[in-house]
Amino acid sequence: MRENRPMPGPSEGVAPWLAEKLFDRRVVMLTGVITGGSASQAAASLLTLDALGTEPVHLHLSAPEGDLNAAFAVVDAVDAMRCELHATVTGEAGGAAVAVLAAAHRRLAYRHARIRLTEPRSATVAGTADEVASAAGRYLRELEELAVRLAEVTGQARSRIESDLSAGKMLTAAEAVEYGLVHQVVGRNDRAE
Repeated sequence: MRENRPMPGPSEGVAPWLAEKLFDRRVVMLTGVITGGSASQAAASLLTLDALGTEPVHLHLSAPEGDLNAAFAVVDAVDAMRCELHATVTGEAGGAAVAVLAAAHRRLAYRHARIRLTEPRSATVAGTADEVASAAGRYLRELEELAVRLAEVTGQARSRIESDLSAGKMLTAAEAVEYGLVHQVVGRNDRAE
């Protein structure tokens, strides 16, 4: 009889059998645009794996953009984990996904990965002027929290982080190591520990 457990994390375009095999190996994939749904599923998978053991959990990240509020749901789950999270950028990580990357204890990137420092898109808000102003205020606080976290992780000045986010700075994997956002490039000649 098969045990009843949650479905593995969001893995856009990955067959369910493969997602389950990855989950069994403590691997969660977060791919595509980060939405509230994909973030909730990733957070649930990370917290489940954390409860199942103390070995590191591996997050494979290829999310070019997403909702910053949704990304912070994953960040909060990572912050609550007892075991380490090792994140590997497998394609492009940008905008809100950079917050998830910065939350990881060990940050890796494949040789051809790219990290795009850019202000995440804000959710479209409709309503009264007060509701729109309130949503804008929340977004600016979240953006400030992202800049502070990136400054802490990278050792870069907050003003530089804010400038790079505003400019949409694109980093290669090697440049991300120099920037302090990634610990190591994983490729043909380099192997992750």
